[in-house]
Amino acid sequence: MSRKTNVDPVDMWKFEKELYDQYKVICGIDEAGRGCLCGNVCAAAVILPPNIELPGVTDSKKLSPKKREELFDVIASKAVSYGIGWATPEEIDEINILNAAFLAMKRAADALEVKPEMALIDGNKIRGFEIPTKCIVKGDSLSISIAAASILAKVSRDRYMCQLSEQYPQYKLDVHKGYPTKEHYKLLAEHGVQPIYRKSFLKNVH
Repeated sequence: MSRKTNVDPVDMWKFEKELYDQYKVICGIDEAGRGCLCGNVCAAAVILPPNIELPGVTDSKKLSPKKREELFDVIASKAVSYGIGWATPEEIDEINILNAAFLAMKRAADALEVKPEMALIDGNKIRGFEIPTKCIVKGDSLSISIAAASILAKVSRDRYMCQLSEQYPQYKLDVHKGYPTKEHYKLLAEHGVQPIYRKSFLKNVH
């Protein structure tokens, strides 16, 4: 005899609801492109109106590129405010990728037109913020604000990589978006390292 297991759906507003008594303006922050061999790391910060319905918004990695593009426009139009921040390959090589991701997150938050009182951040650590923060592991699947930020960051960075691909078509950056795929390493070996690459990520590439 089979037994059905009822799994309660995730309340994507859970963390925000718990904090609204103390903070009225909460932003979600996430980054994209941390594991790439080239290009900037990108972060997004977003403040959503409380309890707004955003069907389909979840971890950007679970969505198709077409769906992410659609949701980008929905989030951008309904957000109280959103900001995009970047850190360059030079900054990544100088201060390491973790600190560069933190820097991009801080820049994204600083780009918000409305100042947040509290930030929910994907991951397990953060530095450099003056406002209170709460880190949530797998936050892009658990918090609506972080999920929205993950979509904004991913789409912004994918668009940027497509622009880079026009400058450097030999690397097919519009296909793999800079991630360390087998083909990407093959193209690197054929065409060499350009200034857009993160030298600290290429210690085994000659």
